[in-house]
Amino acid sequence: MSQISEHLTNSAVEGLGALRRTRFRAPEKPSAVHWRKLYRRKLLVTDAVLVLVAVAIPGLVAVSGIQQAGPVGSYLSRANGSAPAPEVATVRDVLMPIGIAICWLIFLHLFQSRSAGRIAIGAFEYKAVVDATCALTGFIALVAVLGTNTGMRSFVVLAMPTGLLALLVGRWGWRRWLQGQRALGRALSDVLVYGQAKDAPYVVRQLSKKTGAAYRVVGVVLDGEPDADAENLIKAVDPRLPMIRGGTTIEREASRLGADAVVVAGALLGGRRAIQDLGWRLERTRTEVILVSSLTNVAGPRISMRPVEGLPLMHVELPTFTGIRHVIKRAMDIVLSFTALVVLAPLFLVISLIVARDSKGGVFFKQERTGRRGQPFVMYKFRSMVESAEKDLDDLASLNEGAGPLFKLKNDPRVTRSGAWLRKFSLDELPQFYNVLKGDMSVVGPRPPLPAEVAAYEGHTHRRLYIKPGVTGLWQVNGRSDLDWEESVRLDLYYVENWSVTGDLMIMWRTFKVMIAPTGAY
Repeated sequence: MSQISEHLTNSAVEGLGALRRTRFRAPEKPSAVHWRKLYRRKLLVTDAVLVLVAVAIPGLVAVSGIQQAGPVGSYLSRANGSAPAPEVATVRDVLMPIGIAICWLIFLHLFQSRSAGRIAIGAFEYKAVVDATCALTGFIALVAVLGTNTGMRSFVVLAMPTGLLALLVGRWGWRRWLQGQRALGRALSDVLVYGQAKDAPYVVRQLSKKTGAAYRVVGVVLDGEPDADAENLIKAVDPRLPMIRGGTTIEREASRLGADAVVVAGALLGGRRAIQDLGWRLERTRTEVILVSSLTNVAGPRISMRPVEGLPLMHVELPTFTGIRHVIKRAMDIVLSFTALVVLAPLFLVISLIVARDSKGGVFFKQERTGRRGQPFVMYKFRSMVESAEKDLDDLASLNEGAGPLFKLKNDPRVTRSGAWLRKFSLDELPQFYNVLKGDMSVVGPRPPLPAEVAAYEGHTHRRLYIKPGVTGLWQVNGRSDLDWEESVRLDLYYVENWSVTGDLMIMWRTFKVMIAPTGAY
């Protein structure tokens, strides 16, 4: 009897222990798929709320009687036409905003503004929102022009611009929230990098440092023969990264390391069949496969996939260096540079007085640079060095800390006291807006090179000269003087072939943030 009682007691204790373990077990880490779905739902709800508010504005303006109090109200009264019968107006005033809101959300979906692979990174998300809203605005404007007494002109005047601004701010706000979550170690895609020794180190470095913490590398699987140099390069990025040789157990390693995806870094030794086999093997672990394209300097909008009888064909559009986009870019340059010169005139005066009082010499520094198609021009900057800086350069050549033809010296003795903080906050470059207005430069573009640099160009580096140099650019927002020569050239060539108006606006915004919290400026 006592044995039975003891057995029952032990069973109860074990059951209670199992219940406690089940009840108090730490919850599993949400996967990247979970975070992606959650983020897209948040975007959808926010878009719907903002769109509904935007389309309600014309009705609220009309009801409040604001249209009687000024030119905007008078225009809206004329735009809406003569008021129909009260009961008809009520139905129209309710159904029309709802219909426009539904169409707006459909357009945002059709333009892939919430596409899983394109949200929260790069300019595509913002561009999709702008394109969808502009397309719907054009459609509404066409209906308003062709129809009579439609009442749609007020939506073009008020709802669409207000809604577009609200949508962009909303997307930016959620992106900031997501960045905060990632900084806490959440909402990350844990990836296992798989590739040959010649490809894996570069992909590990780019994923670890260049994606805004969207991916977290949790391990590396090297395909093929061991390579000590490759392993050392990977350890230089993160010495704690586990490295596995050979991909025979990759599905087990992906599960062990909790990887959400396997990033294939280039061609595998097994060729195309190896990729297909990898997908089948990882299918059981619900691990995604991400392929790194060999077109590392081609932006997504220039790439399109067209499958033909099971053969995926990747089409790459040729870069364009003339045409309507460049006309739009020039128009933006004129407006922005003229506005900057007018608005910043008082700041120019203050900086000029400081530079003149700080050291002997002129206020402005003029230097010959090479522009589009190799044309020389004179670039203007606030003087941040002593007057004899150009003559003293030969004496400092042995102290050069840079690679390639570009001279770099972090603690350059030629920099004046005022020049140090002018350079830190990039204020010395403000006079270049005059170069933009003249047409020598663009607001955004490659870094303006010296003639000596151009003379030392090798290979395809001269392609940097296919478009105008810029006051700011990818080099400005990705480290400036901290960049090595190869990375600086790569960023410039990428911009030359893949620039867009939306991308330029994002670079301008990032430049503003870099000026407030500068890095790599000396």
